[in-house]
Amino acid sequence: MKRVHNPLLVAGIALLLSGSLAAVTPASSAATPAVAAATPLPAAGPNTSARGHLERDGIAIDFEARPVTSGGVLTEGQFADIRFRLSDVASGQPLRGQVPGVWLDQALNVPGQQGGQMACKTRIGQYLRGAVGVRPMLDLNSYYLLILNKDPSIMVIDPLTSVAGITSTLTRIGLKKAPMDWVTSADDKRLFVSMPDAGEVAVIDAENFKVLSNIAAGKQPVRVALQPDGRYLWVGNNASSEADSGVTVIDTRTLEPVLSAATGKGHHEIAFSEDSRHAFVTSRDAGMLTVFDVATLKVLRQIPTGPHPLAVAQSALSGAVYVADGKAGTVTVIDTRSFKTRKVITLQQGIGPLRVTQDGRYAFVLNTLENSATVIDAGSDEVLHTLDVAAEPYQLMFTRGFAYIRGLATPKVSMVDLNSLGKGRQPSVLGFEAGPQAPKLAGDLPLAASFSAARDDAAVFVVNPVDNTTYFYMEGMNAPMFGYLNRGHAARAAGVVDRSLREEEPGVFSARVKLPAAGRFDVAFMLNQPEILHCFTAEVQTNPELQQLRTTLRIMFLQDSPWVSVGSPAAVRFRLLQGSLDQPKIGVEDIRLRYFLAPSARPHEVAAQEVGNGVYEAQVPIEEAGAYYLHVGSTSLGLKFGDLPYTSLRAHPVASAKVKGAP
Repeated sequence: MKRVHNPLLVAGIALLLSGSLAAVTPASSAATPAVAAATPLPAAGPNTSARGHLERDGIAIDFEARPVTSGGVLTEGQFADIRFRLSDVASGQPLRGQVPGVWLDQALNVPGQQGGQMACKTRIGQYLRGAVGVRPMLDLNSYYLLILNKDPSIMVIDPLTSVAGITSTLTRIGLKKAPMDWVTSADDKRLFVSMPDAGEVAVIDAENFKVLSNIAAGKQPVRVALQPDGRYLWVGNNASSEADSGVTVIDTRTLEPVLSAATGKGHHEIAFSEDSRHAFVTSRDAGMLTVFDVATLKVLRQIPTGPHPLAVAQSALSGAVYVADGKAGTVTVIDTRSFKTRKVITLQQGIGPLRVTQDGRYAFVLNTLENSATVIDAGSDEVLHTLDVAAEPYQLMFTRGFAYIRGLATPKVSMVDLNSLGKGRQPSVLGFEAGPQAPKLAGDLPLAASFSAARDDAAVFVVNPVDNTTYFYMEGMNAPMFGYLNRGHAARAAGVVDRSLREEEPGVFSARVKLPAAGRFDVAFMLNQPEILHCFTAEVQTNPELQQLRTTLRIMFLQDSPWVSVGSPAAVRFRLLQGSLDQPKIGVEDIRLRYFLAPSARPHEVAAQEVGNGVYEAQVPIEEAGAYYLHVGSTSLGLKFGDLPYTSLRAHPVASAKVKGAP
């Protein structure tokens, strides 16, 4: 499978194939006077930060890598802010809305080429192609696909890397109990997952993909929602008793519950005002909308909205909250200032899911019984359209250009062109097949959405729980471009964690990263329009604590070639070295080798035997073609799988010597 659509890929490959070298020719070359020298800005102090400046084609690029700790230095294992300021040279005005590509890797000059900037161009070309073995230490353009499983786990997929023709499985996150719903923080650094059977919410570090904590969240925690400002996580408790049915509020700073409030029996949906001042909670069986003051965490008002309110959404543009009642077939419009009912829109029984577009202009209401979607103009609270959509619609999601509607009774996903909406207009409704069968045939579906917008916001990932495949669809295509088969697990929902630079202010793009190692680094930068490729540099200091850990034990794999053949065990040899003098670590009797075939999530283990002078060997069965990843562990050494660097094998059904590209 090839790398998914990305504006950096399309423009970058075109740039690389064009043969244009002006963007990366060394500034000192007399043949390229248009490229100014990349001169460092005055440093704030010795080794405290790295800075650089480049001007070309009327564009000024200012780079800085700054340690997060005040007065600190760039140190391996510590956090730093990578920042780029893009501006017009003539006017000094910031360049907004750019999509720069940035990669960080250890500095390298390619022998025989024209200096470091030529090596920089070569590296960027390799990064864009997503080749295994040439990935940078930090990719600030990447994102990860997360698959919520039926079993207590989440798969983390790197969709930008292909391993033997298969998308790379990065890791698996184990949970205490089966998940139901999830939500990510605005900066994509935390993931919150509800686990009804555990009565808890799992808090996951989305940078390292590890569970940080499991927080008590009341009885039957189902829906999770995060305030716009990120301060509180609100959890809907679907407990059978009235006293326990309501919401639990968790402080995201302390990871402790700060409120448990009964709001009425039934399922609970949650929405917030744009400024995070108010929270709105529905209680289905109580027929009530409860309004909370977030500052005091007190109930301000309870508003009857019909016998069975099933959904709630807020529009900052209209200054209203919309509540859909499935039994009455009505949408109640409540003013967010006075909390008075502004209007009741009568539709039909069977309505349920309701969401508001990203710009707040339109409210969409799905009717599962009528196989329809109603579009409400948030400016006038009038019904604009009633559209035929996928059978038994039950989930709704927006990108900037489209509304995506998922049906239970069909594999088809309906797409409504948002630009075609309006009074007196005929909306454009498109669609595509996401798999061979209807989602309801899988049963046991969670509350979490089965689809998610990709990083580019012009594409989506869609899970089909029947064939256990997540499909990637790019807007403008007739069908999904590819599908990821979730081997060993039952896929139920999809989400995306973004690792790319963010425009924190006009023309300023930044990301906070953990510096992976000490040494001199190239910070490769690419801009599409105009075409600019350049490498800035940064010096990262050694961390004494990490250095001590490294000298304690390290591993050296001894394979001559990564290529092996299917049907014959592979003899994997490695040497364990200890201390600053690299003394062989001998006599370890419980060394084990863990291996798995990507993207399989089921690892296997074999024992390794010492063959002399700190060298150990393990026989790895090679039964299928693909890429195998291998980790070493030892209980007696306190060495966990993954603590030391890993290696990989590439297995083909024919002899490795006959495989094209094999050594």
